[in-house]
Amino acid sequence: MPIIVNLDVMMAKRKISLNELSSKIDITPANLSILKTGKAKAIRFSTLEAICKELNCQPGDILEFQDDKEETTK
Repeated sequence: MPIIVNLDVMMAKRKISLNELSSKIDITPANLSILKTGKAKAIRFSTLEAICKELNCQPGDILEFQDDKEETTK
């Protein structure tokens, strides 16, 4: 999948646990885990906004585009 989710990286940089972040942004730990592992098919802008506010980051810090062509050449 060409969209890479770096939520776990940002959470580690901010030293916040999944359970702590989920309670602060009012999302279930299970749904946040799905997002964190990159298994989510979509994310609401309101959820992305809440995550960015809590982690004091930009959406580009969490989501990254990687071209499939780049993957095959590595």
